[in-house]
Amino acid sequence: MSQPIQARHDDPRRASAPVRSGRSFTPATPALRVQDLERSGAIVTAISGVFGSRVVGQENLRLTLLASLAAGGHVLLESVPGLAKTTAASALASAIGGSFHRIQCTPDLMPNDIIGTQIFNYGSGTFTTQLGPVHANIVLLDEINRSSAKTQSAMLEAMQERQTSIGGEIHRLPEPFMVLATQNPIEEEGTYVLPEAQMDRFLIKEVLTYPRPGEEHEILDRSTAGTLAAPQQAPSAAVTLDDIRFLQRAVDQVYVDEAVKRYIVDLVFTTRGSGPRPVPNLTQSVRVGASPRGSLALMRVGQAHALIHGRDYVTPDDVRAMRYGVLRHRLVLTFDALAGGVSPETIIDAVFRAVPMP
Repeated sequence: MSQPIQARHDDPRRASAPVRSGRSFTPATPALRVQDLERSGAIVTAISGVFGSRVVGQENLRLTLLASLAAGGHVLLESVPGLAKTTAASALASAIGGSFHRIQCTPDLMPNDIIGTQIFNYGSGTFTTQLGPVHANIVLLDEINRSSAKTQSAMLEAMQERQTSIGGEIHRLPEPFMVLATQNPIEEEGTYVLPEAQMDRFLIKEVLTYPRPGEEHEILDRSTAGTLAAPQQAPSAAVTLDDIRFLQRAVDQVYVDEAVKRYIVDLVFTTRGSGPRPVPNLTQSVRVGASPRGSLALMRVGQAHALIHGRDYVTPDDVRAMRYGVLRHRLVLTFDALAGGVSPETIIDAVFRAVPMP
């Protein structure tokens, strides 16, 4: 009987290795004007500055939030408690001058507690609409797996449709709108696991790790100096909501070469056990591969990553750079793979090694 894929994965730093194929991925005419690239770079720098002043380390989280915000997607964060998820979300809202709401998920949380409800006014004999906390630019959905399936469904519908329905009336969510949902991997009692189809709606799933010793020492220094907790609003608004809307429109215009699109399609098809160079024994480890939404996410995040790094075109390195975050929650592993300790990152690395870069 053939052996499943070994439980190891490559060094994430290899994701930024330069492309040596000599292939040019630049458009025939510039996809964005020079001033548009400069404005995008200034927006990214300003947000990063506010984030760095509030959060110590967590560079992967910073890049994830920037890419998701620029791409107009949502993020699923997984970590043990105390790794600055709430601080990061509020820092992002402060940086863009947007509204921020935190929703603590519990088993008795109802959909109306999130999207809003109608309240009867006995004085006037009419109903008035009270919008729920989901109506904000940045929404932190803390411990989403502690809410019931009905509540999860209502929240994910709001994420997908960008609107809520209260008493038969449609209420558009603000733009930009971004959800950061968190889940704790070490406590499973009293939780409702997110179905794969619902997890697929998150653009990126980021797994946070403990800070390095030097970073944790800086956290202690900031605490003793009284600078660990910064004001909710940036001293001089870093950027505006109009800037974020501009950034998202700029991502739409980042050029994606046909060779890069074929590369993305080959990668996703390989996760399904086919592709130009199938990974041996992959079906023993992967029950369900990435969906077409995974292809769209790889391209969209690639566009955002390119723009963040000052380019108006996508290279294969942009596709590789955030491959774990885009694909780890879109692969359904078999029982044998889970029992054998095979991680999604191991599968992803095997797929990227098998598919040749253009």
